[in-house]
Amino acid sequence: MRIGSVVLAVLLGACLPGIALSAEAERRQVDLIVEGAQLVTMDPERPLILDGAVAIDAGAIVAVATRAAIHRDYEGRQVIPGKDRVLMPGLVNGHTHAAMVLFRGLADDLDLMTWLTKVIFPMEGRFVDAEFVAAGVRLACWEFIRGGTTTIVDMYFYPEVSANELEGCGLRAILGAPMIDYPSPGFKGWDDSFAAGRKFAGEWANRNGRIRPALAPHAPYSVSPDHLRQVAAAARELGVPVMIHLAEDQAELDTVRKRYRTTPIRHLQALGLLDVPLIAAHVVLPAPKEIPLLAKPGIGVIHNPTSNLKTGAGIAPVPELLAAGVRVGLGTDGAASNNDLDLWGEIKLAALLHKGVRHEATAIPAATALRMATQGGAEAIGMGDEIGSLMAGKRADLIQVALDSPRLAPLYDPVSHLVYAVTPQDVVTTIVEGRVLMREGRVLSVDGDEARSAAIAKATQIRNELAL
Repeated sequence: MRIGSVVLAVLLGACLPGIALSAEAERRQVDLIVEGAQLVTMDPERPLILDGAVAIDAGAIVAVATRAAIHRDYEGRQVIPGKDRVLMPGLVNGHTHAAMVLFRGLADDLDLMTWLTKVIFPMEGRFVDAEFVAAGVRLACWEFIRGGTTTIVDMYFYPEVSANELEGCGLRAILGAPMIDYPSPGFKGWDDSFAAGRKFAGEWANRNGRIRPALAPHAPYSVSPDHLRQVAAAARELGVPVMIHLAEDQAELDTVRKRYRTTPIRHLQALGLLDVPLIAAHVVLPAPKEIPLLAKPGIGVIHNPTSNLKTGAGIAPVPELLAAGVRVGLGTDGAASNNDLDLWGEIKLAALLHKGVRHEATAIPAATALRMATQGGAEAIGMGDEIGSLMAGKRADLIQVALDSPRLAPLYDPVSHLVYAVTPQDVVTTIVEGRVLMREGRVLSVDGDEARSAAIAKATQIRNELAL
């Protein structure tokens, strides 16, 4: 129908109620329509839609329905076909240190405290600066987008640099600078690191964009009780969450018990940190009676199975946490202790690990593992109403996974494939806030060659200085 015909139909419809507008004239124009042979929505009311599509406008999901219904009601300025593809929410990485990709493979097969105190802390003091963080985050962005991760919770130095890089590459993030009692990159100790972290949080707290701030005290053993109280007070004042490493390994428990005659979780409770929004990474060793404390509103626990296994920290009691109503998400941790940013690997490991150690095949079902990386992960970081599922009104963060690999044929259950068979290479489309960051496997928002070259140049400098 020509424009003139549409105008005429509108006029006739207004003057003559018996004449209805055509279906074409009634279709709402939207920015983008994305299709999928299978829609895995993570919406409990309608978890799977065959031959479906999502209409997106102004960065938000407008409608989720069958492909026929979407095209009947909406006209997309851009349409991404979905033949042989699963369309689903983007993945949520609830705990990482993005810039640490530049330390990937530098120190393997060490227990956590040896790895931290003998290698990582000295290397950070020597090499981490704004240029290091920019190069590392840029490379990490490429890896995240390529693998379908759309939201990250990141704790690392120079968060303003990370924020700029993440704004450019298009990802969604919660960022906080690690605040610690000891000298750290750019800081002499607690006073200046806390002031800088608080300043960053205050400046970004009211922007309500893709990049949001948090306060990030490193851990109960590296930040004094008085300083942790300062963090709790600042979090309440600024209205931002706190992220912290918590109950990660036995050495942490031994240190906290020796110093304060308590456990890390009870320690945070006494200091008021369980009364503010809290993203607790690891939580490998909670006492059974402490688990209900973590089920309070506003608290999320992030399971990092690969990192915890690699450092010998142990295995978090995820089935018990979930049974108690704790909000549990998944994280990769940093690539220095993983050694990648592959959340699909964490999904699969989370599903398998607990089955094996408990000799119980239903310990973590596939759907539960997938939920921890999508809607459950969003809830754990305080964003469950905004992201994590394909539902009208939520932000348009979604991915397409191609089903044309021999590993993914035949298809009986898309959730099974997503948990047990999919790898990052199967992701072909990544969209955040309605912006297409990757199309047909090609990352559009990051110059991959430049990012890799900058990372290699930085690694060459480190290698030369260390005489490796």
